[in-house]
Amino acid sequence: MKAWGLTVAVLLAVTVVVSPAGAGSLNGRAGTMPAYYDGHLFTINFAELSANAEIATLRHNHSINTIYMCDACETSLMFVSVLDAIQGDGFNPLWQEVQVVFDTIPPQQFTSDTDVLAAAAAGQITLVPTTEVYRCSVVGSKK
Repeated sequence: MKAWGLTVAVLLAVTVVVSPAGAGSLNGRAGTMPAYYDGHLFTINFAELSANAEIATLRHNHSINTIYMCDACETSLMFVSVLDAIQGDGFNPLWQEVQVVFDTIPPQQFTSDTDVLAAAAAGQITLVPTTEVYRCSVVGSKK
């Protein structure tokens, strides 16, 4: 009977380790991250849409918000994403990722979409839209 109990314990342990919950889903609280909007730091909850949903959304939804990110900055700066809207300011829960590429200035943190767009207009950065679309919501403020 002890061997059977040990077998059950091992099977339960393996199930917990390889289950989706144990893998750390990005849905729910695990999908939160900081983001700036108009100089204020917020917490957003986000999850990427499936590839098919991203394509359909980009084709048919013309009121998607923008989330500015800089994946290339990860080696020199922990770039915090920048939002172009929050609830009450033209907010849509679908956001398209736009990558910020630093051209003539060193990587730096922007805290508003106005700053991002001004740097792009000045030729300091290039904005590269991606096909990645996220379902996002603002879940808290860090004012």
